[in-house]
Amino acid sequence: MNASQDGWMARAALRSAAWAERWFPDAWVFAALGVVVVALAAFSFGATPTATVTAFGDGFWSLIPFTMQMAFVVIGGYVLATAPVVARFIDVLARAPRTGRGAIVYIALVSMLASLLSWGFSLVFGGLLVRALARRGDLHMDYRAAGAAAYLGLGAIWAMGLSSSAAQLQANPASMPPGLLAITGVLPFSQTIFLWQSIVLTAVLIVVSLLVCWFTAPSDANARTSRDFDVGETSTPALPPRTRPGEWLEYSPALSMAIGLLGLGWLGHEFASKSAVTAIANLNTYNFLFLTLGILLHWRPRSFLDAVSRAVPSTSGVLIQFPLYGGIAALLTHVPGADGATLAHRLSNLFVHVAGTESFPAVMGAYSAILGFFVPSGGGKWLVEAPYVMQAANDLHVHLGWAVQVYNAAEALPNLINPFWMLPLLGVLGLKARDVVGYTFIQLVVHVPLVLGMLWLLGLTLSYVPPVMP
Repeated sequence: MNASQDGWMARAALRSAAWAERWFPDAWVFAALGVVVVALAAFSFGATPTATVTAFGDGFWSLIPFTMQMAFVVIGGYVLATAPVVARFIDVLARAPRTGRGAIVYIALVSMLASLLSWGFSLVFGGLLVRALARRGDLHMDYRAAGAAAYLGLGAIWAMGLSSSAAQLQANPASMPPGLLAITGVLPFSQTIFLWQSIVLTAVLIVVSLLVCWFTAPSDANARTSRDFDVGETSTPALPPRTRPGEWLEYSPALSMAIGLLGLGWLGHEFASKSAVTAIANLNTYNFLFLTLGILLHWRPRSFLDAVSRAVPSTSGVLIQFPLYGGIAALLTHVPGADGATLAHRLSNLFVHVAGTESFPAVMGAYSAILGFFVPSGGGKWLVEAPYVMQAANDLHVHLGWAVQVYNAAEALPNLINPFWMLPLLGVLGLKARDVVGYTFIQLVVHVPLVLGMLWLLGLTLSYVPPVMP
């Protein structure tokens, strides 16, 4: 890219990425610091040590069902994206682009559309599509910009789709902490991701993101291809041959067919007895669908199990951080101060004083985006924020479903430059965060005013609906 294209923002992004890689600790450290800060805040308002430690311990394991559900979102997405038949489908998709710049825009579109189904699937599927396009000798595609485009699903709109942690949690009362359920009630998808306002915002973000990809993609003459990064030809290991008789069932499709047919039968009954929106809003059904398809498309149990083994390391952050978020949520909602008020109540009062009914979406969006730099977890961060921001939404008579979507749209913003969620994609591509973050930073600069402005404008079209309890 020449000097006129590589402006000061891109250079600043590369410097900030290098700084973050050097100085930012693991995301678990931020979660642990959150526990300490919230506990100290509770003490400062007169909470007793007994009440504080009891709430933390009681809340620590309160999110086990939701933690496992989020882990299976990652596993199911990875397993499905790496199935052999999906790999062949990716090779077919890779034939479409005719230019390097067109390929980058194409990758961004596919990644964002895939993220509306599953962010875990989007990351791996987008990465494999980049690899397939990089193998084409007739395309001079910049590998860094292509990697950034593949990340746009998670960095731009993932939380507006079916795998939105906040929307899924709010639609599943069995997975919610009791303190949050009492504040928000149940919010079905029709009140969150399927609002027409949410669909309009998602469509605008897709179009704008594609335009930014087009105008920031290097020309063929200035592109750095995969060969410049010494990237190999394959990213998914081939199935090793059977070496002993005891493995014959692992390599036979019989078990996969049996389990898959049972799973499809249950899914058929589930979708026949309920509306599609109600059925897919259940996280267990959502994960069951992805795993069933993964089992069938991998065909052989050994292939399926190998894919699961490769996916599991990507769930470590979810497994070790969510218990801390559960403890934080309990500290916020269950520990009274000297005057009987909880921290969630105090924070909601602060939001009520700072924001009005009309300005609440913009204020909450800015706050959620800033907090997202330090707590890079859509579901975990929602459990930290929701008790007080949703209470403030109730007090200000802001549409509760739109408050969830404000969170969803704003929460994705820091993902654009935070390397935490890039790791699965970077592993597929063989790149480092600093290789792609210069391009995603430009997306961030464009998205911030666009998202906050549209959240405010579209919020004016919605009216408050009181919480509906299950």
